[in-house]
Amino acid sequence: MQMNFKLHETIPAMSKQRSETPWAQLDKSGEGLTVDDFITTLMSQVGNALRRTITVPYAEKFGLTVSEWRLLALIAHARTLAFSDLVTQSTSDKALVSRTLKLLESRGLVRLHGEGNTPRKKIYCHITEQGDALHAQVIPLARAGQASAICVLPVEERNAMYSALVRLRAYCQQTGALPAVDGARDEDAG
Repeated sequence: MQMNFKLHETIPAMSKQRSETPWAQLDKSGEGLTVDDFITTLMSQVGNALRRTITVPYAEKFGLTVSEWRLLALIAHARTLAFSDLVTQSTSDKALVSRTLKLLESRGLVRLHGEGNTPRKKIYCHITEQGDALHAQVIPLARAGQASAICVLPVEERNAMYSALVRLRAYCQQTGALPAVDGARDEDAG
């Protein structure tokens, strides 16, 4: 699968005239920020475009939706994962995770089982041999697609972006908007 990204040498850097971003002299009130300069707008635009450019092509090649691939990758990485942990790690709502798991289970890619005798028993998700085999086929394309996009940036910008995103994730976890996930890295899930 070939990605449409080029090496960072061929992508123009920010112009010299606009070396200062709208965020450079930002005060706590956000005075002067336009909606186009909001971090949430930029991250949403870029995230959606990258998903369409990188993840959708390889997921569709293997008959998966992006949601199916995300859950399959998380379960394959963990081998066994509680439903509640899968919801947290996928950053999806319970209903979407439940529907997607039922589809993956019907295709023989995951196995679900409940533990406990109460109506609210804990549900566990397990990768099946067939799911593991599919994951093994898709993950090299997923990694290559991610690397292709990341390598558009020079090394200094990659490191700065990674550090900034990790710091923003920690900020969101501290505010309670994003649950902390112990040691969870969903790099495989696109």
